[in-house]
Amino acid sequence: MQFKHPEILWALFLLLIPIIIHLFQLRRFKKETFTNVQFLKQLAQKTRKSSQLKKWLILLTRMLAFAAIITAFAQPYLANRNIVDTTKETVVYLDNSFSMQLKGAQGPLLTRAINEFIGNIPANETFSLFTNTENYQNIQVNDIKNELLATSYSSTQLPLNEIFLKGQQYFKGENSIKNFVVISDFQQRKPDTLQDSNIESRYVQLSPVSKENIAIDSAYIKEKETNGYNLEVLLSTNDEYGNTPIALYNNDNLIAKTAVSFSNNKGIASFTVPNGVLKGRISIDDNGLQYDNTLFISINKEEKLNVLSINGAADVFLKKIFTEDEFNYASVPVDAIDYNSLPNQNFIVLNEVENIPNALIMALKSAVSKGIYVCIIASNKANQETYNQLLSEVSRISVEGTKKQEQLITQIAFEHPLFQQVFEKKVVNFQYPKSKLSYAITGNSNKVISFADGSPFLLENNHVYLFSSPLNTNTTNFQSSPLIVPVFYNMAKQSLALPNLYYSIGENNQFDVKATLGNDQIVTLKNKETSFIPLQQTFTHHVNITTTDLPAEAGNYSVNNGNEAILNLSYNYNRNESKLNYLDLNNLNATNTYTDIADVFKNIKSENNVNALWKWFVIFALVCFCIELLILKYFK
Repeated sequence: MQFKHPEILWALFLLLIPIIIHLFQLRRFKKETFTNVQFLKQLAQKTRKSSQLKKWLILLTRMLAFAAIITAFAQPYLANRNIVDTTKETVVYLDNSFSMQLKGAQGPLLTRAINEFIGNIPANETFSLFTNTENYQNIQVNDIKNELLATSYSSTQLPLNEIFLKGQQYFKGENSIKNFVVISDFQQRKPDTLQDSNIESRYVQLSPVSKENIAIDSAYIKEKETNGYNLEVLLSTNDEYGNTPIALYNNDNLIAKTAVSFSNNKGIASFTVPNGVLKGRISIDDNGLQYDNTLFISINKEEKLNVLSINGAADVFLKKIFTEDEFNYASVPVDAIDYNSLPNQNFIVLNEVENIPNALIMALKSAVSKGIYVCIIASNKANQETYNQLLSEVSRISVEGTKKQEQLITQIAFEHPLFQQVFEKKVVNFQYPKSKLSYAITGNSNKVISFADGSPFLLENNHVYLFSSPLNTNTTNFQSSPLIVPVFYNMAKQSLALPNLYYSIGENNQFDVKATLGNDQIVTLKNKETSFIPLQQTFTHHVNITTTDLPAEAGNYSVNNGNEAILNLSYNYNRNESKLNYLDLNNLNATNTYTDIADVFKNIKSENNVNALWKWFVIFALVCFCIELLILKYFK
C-alpha cells in the first residue's frame, strides 16, 4: 500500500494524547465513611470494573475512527508504481501503408485496427498517435475519432528505426511509465531490427486471411513501329493463377484488352498503342491489394530536338546518328555561324574546330548558362589558348600538352547517365577502340570514357562534354566502335530530358518541358482534383521541373502554362509493398507481442491500474463511530 500524501500520517502521533490522559487517571475517587459498607463495597467494585472496560472500548473505537480518517486524508492506494513520482504516457503508431488494405477476419486490416483502437482505449486517457503521414499529440480519442475513421492509405512506409525514433520524441516525462504500442502487419522493410530502450514496447501484428496478390509492376515501350508503339506490361504474383484479364484505357475509353498467363510468378502483357497522345491507364481485377491494380502512363507528341554541329572536320557520322525522325540537325562551318540561331538549339557540337573565335566563345558561354548542352571534339591542330579560354568560361577544366602515342580506350563509367539502359551488364571483352593522339586534361570533371592509363578520353563538367582526342578516322577508330551511337544520341537526349512513360511518387523526378515563359510566368501540374506548383528552373526555350513528394496521389496529370496544357505526365505508387513478405517478430527477439488490440490495452490497464483505498478507510471510521454509539447506549 502506498500513499499519495504520506506527510499527513504524522498526525497519527496526535492519537497519543488521549491515551496518555487515560493512563494518568487524572480523576480521583473520594473515600466516604459508612456504618456497614460490606454490601456497598462489593457493588462499588463491580461498577468500577465495568466503567473501566467501557472507557477502554470507547477510547479504542475513537482512536480507530480518527486513525482511519487521518489515513483517508493521506489517500492510500494499491499500484505497481508510485503515482506521485511517475506519470503514465502512451504513444501509438498506426500503420496505414498500402499493405494494410488486405482483408483480415473482420475486414480490411486498417479498418479493423482503427475500430478496435477507438473501442478499447479509455475515453479520458491522453495519448499521442502517429501514422505514416499524420501526427496527433496529447489528445483524447474523442478529439480525433472522425479523423481516425477517415484515415487514408499511404504509399509511405516508415522503417522500423524511424518508427522508434519518432515514437521516442513524443515521450516527455523523465520518470514516466512509457508505453509504446506499434500496430502494423509488420511487412518486411529495411532496416528490420528492433531497438532496445527504456520504453515498454508492445507489438500488435495484424495478419490477413489471404496473402494472394497480383500486381502491375511496370510498363515500357519495347519498340516504336510505323503506326504506333509496342507496349509491354510486366506483372507479378505470389501465387499461380490462370489467365488474368488486363485492359488499357485512354482516358475512360477502352482501347485494348487481353489476358495474361503467369509462369514462375511472372506475366507479360503486350499492347499496340497507336501514334498520338495517350493519357493511359492499365488495370486488372484482383481481390488482394488494390493500389497495385492500376498503372497510369502517358505518351506525348514527340518533340524533335535541335542539334547544331559547328564543323572544322567532316560530320558524316553525326548525320547518321541525328536522323530526321527525332532531330532537327543542322551543320555549318565555323566561319558561317548564324549566332542568332544558337539560343534555339538543344545540343551544340564543336566538331574539331582548330581556332575558336571570341564571338563563338561568348555565344557558347551564354548557351551553357541557358541550359544548352555542348560537346567539344578536340582538333588535331587545336589552338590550346582559345580552347582554354572557352573551357574557362563554361567549365572547370583546361587543356595542357599533347600525347602523340597510341592508346587503347578501355574504361567505361557504366554508372554515368550516358550509359543508363545501354548495357545489360558490365562489358569487359569487346574490341577496344584506340587513338593515336590525345590532349592532357586537368581540372575537376567526371570521366565518362578513359584510356588504359586512366587519362580521360571523354569527360563531362557542367553539361559540357569534351573529347580529349579528335574523332576523325585518321586519328582514331572510335567512329567504328559501338559506343559512338549511344554516346552522342544520349548526349542530345539529355539536353532536353523529356518525360518518362511514368514516374514514381516519393522519388526525385526531373524532366524538361519545351516552353518559352515570360519573366513572371510559371508552370503548374494539375489534374481534375488537385493542382500544385512544382520546383522549376526556367531557361530560354525549356523549363526544368523537379518533383518529389508531390503529387501525393497516383494518376494522370498535365503541365499547364496558364490554362494551356503543354505536356502530359503520369505518376504511380512504387510497388515495394506488393511483395507480401512479413517479419517474424520472434526472430527479432520481440517481447510483448499481440494479435489483438483489445488485449494490449487490457494489459496496460492491469499493469498501470491504481486502486484508491481512502473510501474504505472513511467507511471504517463511520463503522467505529457507530460502534461507539452502541457502546454508549447499550453497555451498562
